[in-house]
Amino acid sequence: MLNRIFFSAAACIILAGCSANGTALSEPQTHHNSLKLEYAKQFTADYVDNGCTLVTIGDDRYIVVPEGESVPSGYPDAAVIQQPLECVYNAASSAMDLIDGAGALGKVSMTSTKYEDWCLPAVRDAMDRGDISYIGKYSAPDYEVLLEEGCGLAVESTMIYHSPEVREQIEALGIPVLVERSSYEKDPLGRMEWIKLYGILFGCEEQAEQLFNEKTQLIDDILTEDSSGMTAAFFYINSSGGVVVRKPSDYVPEMMRMAGGEYVFSNSDLGTDDNALSTMTIQPETFYEKAWDADVLIYNSDIAGSVQTVDELMEKYPLLADFTAVKNGNVWCTEKNMFQQTTGAADLISELHRIFTDEADDRMNFMYRLE
Repeated sequence: MLNRIFFSAAACIILAGCSANGTALSEPQTHHNSLKLEYAKQFTADYVDNGCTLVTIGDDRYIVVPEGESVPSGYPDAAVIQQPLECVYNAASSAMDLIDGAGALGKVSMTSTKYEDWCLPAVRDAMDRGDISYIGKYSAPDYEVLLEEGCGLAVESTMIYHSPEVREQIEALGIPVLVERSSYEKDPLGRMEWIKLYGILFGCEEQAEQLFNEKTQLIDDILTEDSSGMTAAFFYINSSGGVVVRKPSDYVPEMMRMAGGEYVFSNSDLGTDDNALSTMTIQPETFYEKAWDADVLIYNSDIAGSVQTVDELMEKYPLLADFTAVKNGNVWCTEKNMFQQTTGAADLISELHRIFTDEADDRMNFMYRLE
């Protein structure tokens, strides 16, 4: 059945005289101007002829074409994203909140994340209504549904690099695949600035720009303050008893620094590795040596599950009893929404700042104090 679908889709593309990679014509057009980006480094957007936008993400290029306009010449290697986008498959969970913030959640109709794994109320509500459907994990989507629904764009995370055949099969159906790299941004506000890309894709640039500006203005004063001198560790304990921490160059330690705190680990403490992961596992002895005197401990509940009390946390790791933050009652746990609510980067920096300045409520939006 699937072979017939691929054959049919390919035939339609040939008959239409176009491809997902656009029309191969000679000279590229001059860029009129570019989208102003203050923090994001992983994508660019250049405004070209016919009201189109050339988006570049890593080695991939895309031409976003407004309704009723033609593809400009000179971009044979660029995949064509035809507006309006009405039926999008989103397999990048971090992108969903950005799409929602831009006002385009109603354009997403399929996801690779199960209902119970979503922490965003708007997404759960949409799935309850049947507006968004789960169509299989990113590495095994239901291709027939993608074709039957008339999917106009597939948004993938970089996990798709581990399943290149999936991308190839989706593109064989005539569906452009955009691999978003917001997670590669070192600056937390750069991750949030990807909302501007989704504003372009869905034709709602003004709302995306407005939300981004509102969020960043919230922390203007915080970013100019002197450091509080408070130190913090961000970690969880894995099933083998290892301590998983964020790499010093990751965006979470960067948020701590922006909030006026200091991450307890440095590159020299943890050594170096060449993988792209944002975390690494260290021995309990190393964690104890570097973090026992940290002013603040933040337990990451995203993988290992939430805890409600310090005693519950110490059952996982008894050595925590000697830690300064435990003795001073300054141990926090993250809420599940921390990593999915991408537009909340500035709000999270604000919450961290409140913790570092002893102005925090016991329970906030992204973190709560362990009793």
